[in-house]
Amino acid sequence: MCTLFPTLHHSKPPHPCLPLNNYSSCSFHSSSLTFRAAHCTLQHRAIRIRALDAAQPYDYESQIHANHQNSTKLKIAIIGFGNFGQFLAKTITKQGHIVLAHSRSNYSESAHRLGVSFFSDPHDLCEEHPDVILLCTSIISTKYVLSSLPIQRLKRNTLFIDVLSVKEFPKNLFLQILPLEFDILCTHPMFGPESGKKGWKDLPFIYDKVRIGTDQLRSNRCERFLNIFAQEGCKMMEMSCMEHDKYAAGSQFITHTVGRVLGKLGLQSTPINTKGYEVLLELVENTSGDSYELYYGLFMYNTNATEQLERLEMAFDALKKQLFGQLHDILRKQLFDSNEGLDATSPTKTKPKASSIAETLT
Repeated sequence: MCTLFPTLHHSKPPHPCLPLNNYSSCSFHSSSLTFRAAHCTLQHRAIRIRALDAAQPYDYESQIHANHQNSTKLKIAIIGFGNFGQFLAKTITKQGHIVLAHSRSNYSESAHRLGVSFFSDPHDLCEEHPDVILLCTSIISTKYVLSSLPIQRLKRNTLFIDVLSVKEFPKNLFLQILPLEFDILCTHPMFGPESGKKGWKDLPFIYDKVRIGTDQLRSNRCERFLNIFAQEGCKMMEMSCMEHDKYAAGSQFITHTVGRVLGKLGLQSTPINTKGYEVLLELVENTSGDSYELYYGLFMYNTNATEQLERLEMAFDALKKQLFGQLHDILRKQLFDSNEGLDATSPTKTKPKASSIAETLT
């Protein structure tokens, strides 16, 4: 008789993958497990993971797989792989993170060039169990996209992130649609493919940790995502969604509005451009590069935008009145002061007619 195993101490029974046949006897105790067998040969073999079950957080193989992964890297699924989604993916993949993508349009070729796995079916993407779902959709399509996403196929603690230019809207949408188990991080990179094409250093990145789990793994995951932007030199600013929308209406919305107004003027470069005029041309270029859907979303889904538009209109009217008011005074002085000291019978000067003054002012 030979003893296969002396006394082995485990906090829990061995995994079912271990061969238990040919044992002549075994006894279980609350604190130890003793195996004894006779007339058999023992071969030591390492456990090899051959497949991962669908319910990853609960099976043994997936826990081993997770423990061996590089804990600093994330698997990020980008929903909406248009211009901005590809812009972010380029830097995210450069840092070594795994990026998956899904979009209504077929961007498989663009994804392949960036080293991104593209999924035309959102069910297939969700079954990859990404750590992060990053919404890069347009503002006006966000509700539809989020509602149609098969979130039941995701891990229950998946982190949802948006990068929309408004913040109260996606925050309320996430809280309304997503189950309590999901984490929520609302962000706004205050730059795009045009303004960020030379790098992200010193460009503002706003974020609000709306709902992040308290355990270490979930809080670390959130910090790892934020570190993507911090590592590129972004100016990281934590701010509530309400605060963001108030500031953005007075800055971003006004910027886009002025840029689009100037764009309608058809401004062109000249041989005598001043520094200020170069800034205006750059503003037109930056704002015209964004879709009209983005601009409309800034107006429609930020309650502060209407007030800012009215203020802009009032400021323009006030400036016009100031210009024409001063012009009226100058013309009045020129028209009437020129007749002072002249003889009524002078053949060279005549009293201006009221009609000519009105025509000049208009």
